[in-house]
Amino acid sequence: CEMHVMLLSCLALVLLMPGPGFTAPTFIPEEYLQQYYNLKAEPLGRMKRSGSSFTSKVKDMQIFFGLNVSGVLDTETLEVMNSPRCGVPDVDEYSHIQGTRWNKNVITYSIGRYTRDLPRSTVDSLIESAFSVWARASSLTFVKSRTHNADIMVEFVTYGHGDFYPFDGPRGTLAHAFGPGLGIGGDTHFDDDEHWTAGETGFNLFVVAAHEFGHALGLKHSRNPDSLMYPTYKSSRSGNLLSREDVANINALYSKTSCRINAPLM
Repeated sequence: CEMHVMLLSCLALVLLMPGPGFTAPTFIPEEYLQQYYNLKAEPLGRMKRSGSSFTSKVKDMQIFFGLNVSGVLDTETLEVMNSPRCGVPDVDEYSHIQGTRWNKNVITYSIGRYTRDLPRSTVDSLIESAFSVWARASSLTFVKSRTHNADIMVEFVTYGHGDFYPFDGPRGTLAHAFGPGLGIGGDTHFDDDEHWTAGETGFNLFVVAAHEFGHALGLKHSRNPDSLMYPTYKSSRSGNLLSREDVANINALYSKTSCRINAPLM
């Protein structure tokens, strides 16, 4: 199943320092490069950090994040790799369906499993606000549905949850989303092992959701740190989440002209 997670979660912002008693998850650079930069395992599943393929993928990652392009796992590179982020890959090989769009202006969404970190009413409000970020910048309208057949199904889940893209526990991957399409297309999943909040502690659900919904609408990750679609999480952002790039990209996909031209509706 090569449906591509456009993970979402990547949204938002500053890295949080572990609190007392916090145990950071085991971090393996090879797995990071496999998930986000299409690093292929060598025969027998082994990967050599001295190999040309590994070095090349490290350089790809360093180029994407604007780091010193050395191909070496230096401190700055490892710090970025160990940052909480969206689960959607950063390279086209993993995300060939990104850039597609919904062939309609009114998109439905439904929330299935909720997190226990916040009241259901708060989750409803934050999710609605996250969709509104994109609605205000485009010709799109989002309507909450009570059915399980909505275009975008929102779920809070943990580890393996049926889509071949398991979560990894606290920190690491925060969320992911699939690009527009039938079935699982558009669906957005949040790792419920994270601590979801409406403020600056834990991970701000509004910010992460807005990022992930960008993927659910067809946007790819951005190399611009000011973009909502930048892969790693930052908790502090300006009042307007979207950069000029974000606004231009969503309107390139959903201009009023293109919406009228595309007849079939998903």
